Amino acid sequence: MSDPKGFLKVQTRHEAQDRPVAERIHDWKDVHAQSGFQPWTKEQAARCMDCGTPFCMTGCPLGNIIPDFNDLVRQGQWEEAYQRLSSTNNFPEVTGLICPAPCEQACVLGIHQPPTMIKADEQTIIDQAWKLDYVKPMPPQRLSDMTIAIVGSGPAGLACAQQLTRAGHTVVVYERDDEIGGLMRYGIPSFKLDKHLIDRRIQQMEAEGTVFRTNMEIGKDVSWDELRSRYDAVVVAIGSGVPRDVSVPGRELDGIHFAMDFLPDANRRCEGKEPINDIDANGKKVVIIGGGDTGSDCLGTAIRQGATSITVLQINPKEPKVRPDNQPWPTYARLYQPTTSMEEGGTYEYKTDTVSFTGIEEVAETDRVTLDGSGLASGFVADESGHVTGVKVIDVKSTADGKREHVPGTERIIDADLVLISTGFLHPDTSTLLSQLPVELDRRGNVARNKQFETSQDGVFVCGDAGRGQSLVVWAIAEGRSCASAVDRFLNGTTELPAPIVSTQKPMVLPRL
Repeated sequence: MSDPKGFLKVQTRHEAQDRPVAERIHDWKDVHAQSGFQPWTKEQAARCMDCGTPFCMTGCPLGNIIPDFNDLVRQGQWEEAYQRLSSTNNFPEVTGLICPAPCEQACVLGIHQPPTMIKADEQTIIDQAWKLDYVKPMPPQRLSDMTIAIVGSGPAGLACAQQLTRAGHTVVVYERDDEIGGLMRYGIPSFKLDKHLIDRRIQQMEAEGTVFRTNMEIGKDVSWDELRSRYDAVVVAIGSGVPRDVSVPGRELDGIHFAMDFLPDANRRCEGKEPINDIDANGKKVVIIGGGDTGSDCLGTAIRQGATSITVLQINPKEPKVRPDNQPWPTYARLYQPTTSMEEGGTYEYKTDTVSFTGIEEVAETDRVTLDGSGLASGFVADESGHVTGVKVIDVKSTADGKREHVPGTERIIDADLVLISTGFLHPDTSTLLSQLPVELDRRGNVARNKQFETSQDGVFVCGDAGRGQSLVVWAIAEGRSCASAVDRFLNGTTELPAPIVSTQKPMVLPRL
């Protein structure tokens, strides 16, 4: 660190500007007005304290060498900064945009000042690297005779594939959708993650030798056991795709959808493709159940589609703006951080639980009404169309023992033509995997693995949300890299691939099936 007083000279953060709300809600382009190198970039990077113990690195699942690339940004040494960053992170253009930056919450400077702008530096480095043509394919110097199938092309699968390809193995990535990218392609809206960022990475990976097979659903087009017989190793990176439902009366009404049935259609329309579920918020009163990142994505999408009103329901209280005592530094604290979509509109209702979906008129609690011969919960009758027209909610409060309970007398109905359920995911869809290539599951329904990412089937590995459970994109990339190291060691007996992490789950002794 050439200027040990940098953090004293500049004590504030200079956040990048976003495009005006009135402008950006009418298109699907990147919401950010500023990207790449800015006049204040070097000055902000100089705030890094180059700590003797860089807690920022422990906060990053990838183990990014943050003090080093911060100082290289300060000096404007873009090629060296890119080499340092890409040595630990395969896709910094993704984490630089959508990662919640646990590294910044672990920044030592953040104890008494706004933390260093690590995430912005990361994004600037990769933007400059692409601009200055530093990003090149890195094909292996020699090829092994080993073949690996990776099922799923999200961040975990792609990171694993790139590492193993560069190690000299023949890697084939199978994706059930028509495009590569997983939820980065069809889950995250284009205004948050421009799809050309994925496309150019795929081109790089193809130039390195990775093979991609789209429109291939393993378990249907090719069975899991057949896939295992074809390849020396198989990596399961299918994500956590089974959504958590809201099982309340009226759930069967039309107009109630999971977020991941809604968001992909918007992305498909942006790319000129036909929607699959054809769900559109235009002219509708929308209620979104779940206030996390996916709920925020639904909010921004519904705004752009022309919803007349949008209400987001969150069962938890509003997050504090400052770190609470029970979430001390350097742990990751759940703080109130409004997203760009929250700045664009919509109403958030906190500490609110869903009681039922209505369309409907209240009837006597003793009455039992049926719709098309199926039982409908007592107290509610569907309208003639069988379409949702409202969401009945109630306030919740926390009890002394930390549990939630409803507040009597606070019931109310929020009008709704479209309800989007965004309450997270339970576990991966393993129905065909279990029937064709049985693997052990953990108690949450994820694919069980040991510290080497091995499942109970010999030669079958799992990484990302499929084994870890619903998590962050930065964890997915880190797990993909670590899994690649484990697969390389399994095939060769040793490996030179770096492994930033090991599974955080307890080690398991799994029976061989």
